[in-house]
Amino acid sequence: MKKLYRSKKNRILTGILGGLGEYTNVDPTVVRIIFMVLLIPFLPLVLVYFISTFIIPEESS
Repeated sequence: MKKLYRSKKNRILTGILGGLGEYTNVDPTVVRIIFMVLLIPFLPLVLVYFISTFIIPEESS
């Protein structure tokens, strides 16, 4: 079973969306675009994003 990690190579800010893209086999750019579109009506996603930074571990080398 795959585990969700913050990406070290697909990172712009914290690696959460890059890691989510790798986990779901979706291009991380697409994940980022979807996140930004959903961010407009659902502003609390910013809080979820930063909380995820502390919950989801960073991938090991």
